[in-house]
Parts: sequence; C-alpha cells; structure tokens
Amino acid sequence: MRKHRIDLFSLVAGALFTVIAVVYLVAAVREQAVNGRIVIPVTFLVLGAGGLAGAVAAVARRGRSDGRE
Repeated sequence: MRKHRIDLFSLVAGALFTVIAVVYLVAAVREQAVNGRIVIPVTFLVLGAGGLAGAVAAVARRGRSDGRE
C-alpha cells in the first residue's frame, strides 16, 4: 500500500468527535449531564485550530516542493 500524506484537519476532527462521544457516553453511564455551553464552543475552537494547522502545514509543504530557498 502506498503511503499518503496525513490530512491533519480530518484527524483532529475525528479525534475530537470521538472524545465528545466518549464524554457523553461516560456521562450517561454515570447518570450525569454534560454542559453544552462548554462542549460546543470548545468543539469550534478545536476545529478552528485544526483547520489553521492544516492550512499552515499545506503552505509549508508547498513551500518545500518549489525548490526555492
């Protein structure tokens, strides 16, 4: 199988949604409530940071492949 570049944004988004699902699952088992006023903004912040990191990585990768210094 050929190696491919890691899609950083997809990796961060998938990990984030997995963590959110586990938090809600654990809260349901313990019969507690999850405060959506915290979860939703943190989700947007992490997705924004992941998108920014993916964009910076793409620009850095493009800069290396130009052959210019």
